[in-house]
Amino acid sequence: MSIEETVAAFHRAMLHKSADELADLYAEEGVHEFPFGGLSPLRGREEVRAAYRGSWSQTPAEVERVRMVALHATADPEVVVVEQEADVTVAGNPITVPGLLVLRVRDGRIVHTRDYMDTYAISRIRAAAA
Repeated sequence: MSIEETVAAFHRAMLHKSADELADLYAEEGVHEFPFGGLSPLRGREEVRAAYRGSWSQTPAEVERVRMVALHATADPEVVVVEQEADVTVAGNPITVPGLLVLRVRDGRIVHTRDYMDTYAISRIRAAAA
């Protein structure tokens, strides 16, 4: 799977809120980090699966659309920067969550993700859900 195909599959997993689809993109020992927001890194495919299964099953946010705004190649052929926006609805309130992903993909599997989410948008989702 190419990096572009991996990004498209990542976005489909977000759209479906499918922890299995997302985790299956990761190498067995892949890491998913959240540099903003104080969340602990997820270490390994099964930790990614369990964390997203719990998170996505508990959120009332319905994902309407995930857009790749831009895909930036880097000097390292394994690494891309993805600008994205997720349009979600929470209790009838539309909220757009912009973010950046820095993905390292090796042999068709994600080995490292740095997931930069807009923490203000996430706080708006939490407030709308309350």
